[in-house]
Amino acid sequence: MIGIKAYGGYVPLYRLGKSTVGWNPPVEKPIASHDEDSITMAVAAAMNCLGNMERSSIDGLYFGSTSSPYREKQAAATIATALNLRDDIAVRDFTGSLRAGTTALSSAVETVKSGAAKQILVTMADVRVAVSGSDLERSIGDGAAAFLVSDSEVVAALEGSYQLYDEIYDVWRAQGDATLRSWEDRFAFDEGYLRLMPKALSQVMAQKELKPGDFSRAVFYAPDARRIRELTTKLGFDVKSQVEDPLFGTMGNTGVAFAPMLLVSALEKSKPGERIIVGNYGGGADAFIFTVTPEIEKAKGKGGPSKLLESKEILPDYRVYAWWRGLTEVAPGRRRPPPDAPSASALFRERKKNIAFLGVKCLNCGQPQYPPQRVCTFCHSKDKFEDYRFSDRKATLFTYAMDYIGGTMNPPIVISMVDFDGGGRAMLEMTDRNIDNISIGMPLQMTFRKLFSTEGFDNYYWRCMPPRG
Repeated sequence: MIGIKAYGGYVPLYRLGKSTVGWNPPVEKPIASHDEDSITMAVAAAMNCLGNMERSSIDGLYFGSTSSPYREKQAAATIATALNLRDDIAVRDFTGSLRAGTTALSSAVETVKSGAAKQILVTMADVRVAVSGSDLERSIGDGAAAFLVSDSEVVAALEGSYQLYDEIYDVWRAQGDATLRSWEDRFAFDEGYLRLMPKALSQVMAQKELKPGDFSRAVFYAPDARRIRELTTKLGFDVKSQVEDPLFGTMGNTGVAFAPMLLVSALEKSKPGERIIVGNYGGGADAFIFTVTPEIEKAKGKGGPSKLLESKEILPDYRVYAWWRGLTEVAPGRRRPPPDAPSASALFRERKKNIAFLGVKCLNCGQPQYPPQRVCTFCHSKDKFEDYRFSDRKATLFTYAMDYIGGTMNPPIVISMVDFDGGGRAMLEMTDRNIDNISIGMPLQMTFRKLFSTEGFDNYYWRCMPPRG
């Protein structure tokens, strides 16, 4: 039996909402922070998916996105390093279509089915930007999802799948474009979405001799609420009792992660024996049928998007979002030179410390320490250490200071001294925080973020943040 063993979602903290000055639509949409991108969100979803699972058993990592920060560099390798996975696994990037996430999921299933791997982690994330004031800007949001595909202990077994492609310009982004392009709505919907999705979903049901009434839940990609009603009516599903809420007013279309995030939400509500049908769209259509197993009860509550949607901060001004996305420039309060480009050699040497967030644990006295060193600061033994991962350790705030002058897109910089559960201490910046709620001893968790970008380098590191959800 091959299917999904674990799942997780991620929704950024910040929102454009009704109280945001300059944001006219009466809807909320999650937006990635200035220090987030598709890579960091994929890491967050993957960590929610894996929990405290043993990571050495993972044989591959597949990443789907249309908004990877790199045109020529493997993003999946960065994600795998951040998750501290084995270095002898298959890592692959999927892109070029909103079906990149479900294409990666299909590929993972085929790989596990062939016997080439036992477990593959599939992540998908998007941070897409539309023209200011456009309908697309109103409808899209940022988010991520992750699934562990396995041949054992699955919570949702894959019963059937069907894929088809088509050559069409409906929504696209050319090389060098900063924002999305779209064609006239009626053409895009009638000749694209409403022609291809029913065909793929009907075919996958016909393969298994199933009908709409055989499904407890239906997860459908859709460009807006009207099209999902038209699709469900055309196929014979009940939009109120069967179709998973697309969350257009609170989450929006999260690109390659949209249908996968809705699948995560559906799994959180499912019971053993129920069937779920999934349809995704983008230059074609993918359709899947999953059967929920008794293992679902062990997985619930580990990473669904619902609690993360409730945990939010509304941006006060649209101009902050435009600044974060590079759509406008904001004059800094104090002129500063641009940061120097980091050394590729130095980034390579320190990838375990900076990207995987590995410290050491003394084999003599057992004390974890960060950063890695040769002499133990407690018992002073030399060169007697093993690697120790801090990224998934809970922590508390020992002390902190605020810098209102330092260069940041979300002032002030909160410099935090963090104590980890089980031992170890590190100095980190705090992100996704409300400065009115910071207090000594508050709980913290680690989050993978982008420090800055310059001259083609995206410099990643770990920060701390208050727990969400």
